[in-house]
Amino acid sequence: MNGLLPGMEKLFRLSGAVRHDPEIDAWLSQDPVELFSLARHWFGVLRNSGDDVQELIHDGCPVACIADAAFAYVNVFSSHINLGFFTGALLDDPHGLLEGSGKRMRHVKIRPGAELSSAALHELIRTAYLDVKRRIESAGADH
Repeated sequence: MNGLLPGMEKLFRLSGAVRHDPEIDAWLSQDPVELFSLARHWFGVLRNSGDDVQELIHDGCPVACIADAAFAYVNVFSSHINLGFFTGALLDDPHGLLEGSGKRMRHVKIRPGAELSSAALHELIRTAYLDVKRRIESAGADH
């Protein structure tokens, strides 16, 4: 037993997050425009999830955090972007958007021009944000 309550798995913590990181703006301004504009849009949604959202570059891509607890990221690949969730395996996903088989992380592949329910993805982002916020509060973490 890890000493945590059931469902209270450890959070992925990163130091150095700030409210707005200009390095992320530069990252999101790269080419190809078609892919990075998608990444820019969805990272904007992450940024606007709550007043307590902070951000940093980790492992070469933008990550959204609540205080120091990571909840989501975007990354750009050759033909799609990933919108990833650090507690994705633990999230309710009624629309079946999440992919992956890792212990905790899951992602949504977003391809230019592909059909995707924006409302369902907004809902999933909100769920991920609130999930990590609840875990922080349950752990008594200072944020």
